[in-house]
Amino acid sequence: LQDTDEFILPTGANKTRGRFELAFFTIGGCCMTGAAFGALNGLRLGLKETQNMAWSKPRNVQILNMVTRQGALWANTLGSLALLYSAFGVIIEKTRGAEDDLNTIAAGTLTGMLYKSTG
Repeated sequence: LQDTDEFILPTGANKTRGRFELAFFTIGGCCMTGAAFGALNGLRLGLKETQNMAWSKPRNVQILNMVTRQGALWANTLGSLALLYSAFGVIIEKTRGAEDDLNTIAAGTLTGMLYKSTG
């Protein structure tokens, strides 16, 4: 067995991804998760609301509208939350100059406070 790294890194580079690099994965993943969850929820709501209708084009269109509306709503909501969380995390990390769990806790707390402040 060789005891060398698998990748060649520039001198002084980290072997782990920084918070800014992970932000893109986090935001994209949340958007996709929200879209999938919203589509399933829209399908459930569409079938429930149209249960008294016969299978026809109007029923299919109504179900499809509900799927796309709910999918977009959930993708937008979770994507926005992920964007706020990632932005707060990057700002806090750059401000403190440290990369630890306190940044994650602070970013989550600030995101929750800002999200619920509208209510």
